[in-house]
Amino acid sequence: MRPEDVIADKRRPYTGAEYIESLRDGREVYIDGERVADVTTHPAFRNSVRSIARLYDALHDPKSKNQLTCPTDTGSGGYTHRFFRVQRSRDELIAAQTATAWYKKAQETVPFMNHAIVNPPVDRHKPAEQSKDVFVSVDKEVDGGIIVSGAKVVATSAAITHYNFLGQSSKTATEDLDMSLMFIVPINAPGLKIFCRTSYERAAERYGSPFDYPLSSRFDENDAIFVLDKVFIPWEDVFIYRDPARVISFFVASGFMQGALFQGCTRFAVKLDFITGLLAKALRCTGGDEAKGNQVLLGEVVAWRHLFWSLSHAMVNNPAPWKGDALLPELNAVLSYRVFAPDAYPRIKDIVERTVTSGLIYLPSTVKDLSNPAIEPYLRQYVRGSHGIPYDERIKILKLLWDAIGTEFGVRHELYERNYAGGWEDIRTQTLAVAQRGGDMKAMEALVDECMADYDLNGWTASTWINP
Repeated sequence: MRPEDVIADKRRPYTGAEYIESLRDGREVYIDGERVADVTTHPAFRNSVRSIARLYDALHDPKSKNQLTCPTDTGSGGYTHRFFRVQRSRDELIAAQTATAWYKKAQETVPFMNHAIVNPPVDRHKPAEQSKDVFVSVDKEVDGGIIVSGAKVVATSAAITHYNFLGQSSKTATEDLDMSLMFIVPINAPGLKIFCRTSYERAAERYGSPFDYPLSSRFDENDAIFVLDKVFIPWEDVFIYRDPARVISFFVASGFMQGALFQGCTRFAVKLDFITGLLAKALRCTGGDEAKGNQVLLGEVVAWRHLFWSLSHAMVNNPAPWKGDALLPELNAVLSYRVFAPDAYPRIKDIVERTVTSGLIYLPSTVKDLSNPAIEPYLRQYVRGSHGIPYDERIKILKLLWDAIGTEFGVRHELYERNYAGGWEDIRTQTLAVAQRGGDMKAMEALVDECMADYDLNGWTASTWINP
């Protein structure tokens, strides 16, 4: 069964209910030593599934449909999420090609897709071709396609997606033809196995309330070890095969990098909206909002927030021509987000810890403490909020902030932001390479040359200035 088989009208995206039903497809997902019978009901995934379902329902809700969707350009007469259609004007880009069949499928039904492009952190001291027993490579060609085996990381949300785009990082690309491939594979493909990390969502289930883990309990993007054990990939799902040059050039030439990082920057800016507002509320409920030092640091967080929204706006307000009449987000803003976001998020987390300090852990163990008559009066008195904020509101705010930065869920987010767009050296050297190839570096050096041309060993060469 293909995931889209559950959609009543395949000219439009899944509904939330159809998305949930589509995950009951026999996929091979493991967690805590057991195979998961149904990810939609398992306590490690069930609320994460419903968070995604809510996003699908927003594409059909009259209150949000017009803002989120637009007509398809595939000739079907359907509609799609704006991000899934090639943008051909500045306005379309603000509102928001590999195999044509996949472009059509991705646009019309908007399947939940993840990607795995990084090789496992194994034998990094060796050339990639010496790790063919671990990295994804072709076992053999067969009628209608290829058989592949190997592993990838980090397959975020793989347990609850429909398809995986399996690519190759240009950093570890190899001339080995068996490893020079990219393809899409359905999550329920025979031989595909998903070994999940621990579930942060289960914390709320253990305590019976989301009050203590309001983010972990519903937004856990469970990461996984993605294993292919002799999986058949039909030719129509193969994008690149035995072509090292195309693998190396894929991310820039295909528009993947600009599209992915435009999404990444906008997502990051929205995250900073949330973190900034939450920090402001935390400082107020602890009485730290009037300290000059805290105001200075909160102002810095606001500036970081403004910076990344400005980069997102720059990407769409100065788009670059691409193929035909299609446009791509502005590359320099894309690269700037890629370099600075990994440094910004740890700095913001550090500011939270510097300003809120012990307030982050001066908290009762769970929400159950608030209903225990033996201790509730003490909590009401000794954990009261400043500025007249009730004690339970203070506890709620600070537990939310702790879940954002201090729990396993929160710490995973910091690791994610540090590495999301690539290794710290790679993202800088690639930014330099783009400046050198595109002419920006030449123009900047020319500005220096223009300055130096005004003088020599004998004094000023221009008539503007008077020699000593």
